[in-house]
Amino acid sequence: MSLRHATAVVVLALAAACAPGSPSATPVATPQHQAASLQLSAIPTDRTEPVLPIDKTKLNGRLRGIVAKQPGRTTAAVEDLFTGRVYQFSPQLVLPTASTAKVDILMAALRTTRWTSLPAPVRRDADIMIRVSDNKAADRLWERIGREGGLTTANRAFKLKRTTAIGGRCVDLYCWGITQTTAADQVRLVKLLTRKDSPVKDRRVILDLMEKVVPEQKWGVSAGACAGETVALKNGWLKHVANEKWVIVSAGLIAGRFAVAVLTEDNETSDAGIAKVENITRQLLAAFRTCPSAR
Repeated sequence: MSLRHATAVVVLALAAACAPGSPSATPVATPQHQAASLQLSAIPTDRTEPVLPIDKTKLNGRLRGIVAKQPGRTTAAVEDLFTGRVYQFSPQLVLPTASTAKVDILMAALRTTRWTSLPAPVRRDADIMIRVSDNKAADRLWERIGREGGLTTANRAFKLKRTTAIGGRCVDLYCWGITQTTAADQVRLVKLLTRKDSPVKDRRVILDLMEKVVPEQKWGVSAGACAGETVALKNGWLKHVANEKWVIVSAGLIAGRFAVAVLTEDNETSDAGIAKVENITRQLLAAFRTCPSAR
């Protein structure tokens, strides 16, 4: 039971109070068509590369091929924030966030309070919650925002359509890790971090933390980046207690332009889930653009 590049994995059981009627799961500390007129502050203005038409039929086939070889429920979404091109794979699926929920938690905290107004211990918790995916720090911030009620209120402001915060308490940590979401909602969250009219105060702080996750946590949607491109991401996973299979999730922003989310569930191993997420991300980004040739 290992995660590639991970130094440690802690598996915790869930209390029955979490998500009645939904599968038991263990949140684990992570080892690691909106138009261009939206005033996207994190996006470069110079764009000289050609815009590729997306062959959705071909891309669907490629992704189905990956899922056939690496079974499990899988959904993905990508949006080009320059052009508004959007692609979604199995958009109806609602899956757990695992530790990607930590970005939503920090966004909720900064919806009403500026970064510099947060007490120093809270800023430290936010830092280690994102960069090293500390679960205890996430628990404290979960309390600060008002647990599932606070996240639900924030997500209404964020206009998330199919994200549900789960109430109750898990063993040693709250149930933020089994928040239910879609790939489209995760892309919508990432987009909010690029918008000047975002309801999130000091959104650049969150992107900075996502860009500075510790090296062993840089797997995931980063696989779709060209050489030298900046990636801001948050990964997560959890192991279901009922069947001992893994949820592996990655969401982020590539080159300040591509908002990407890939969610998977029921992977036989964590490494298989990571490989699937990265294979899918490479296919997604290859359909949207080509990387410059090395000189």
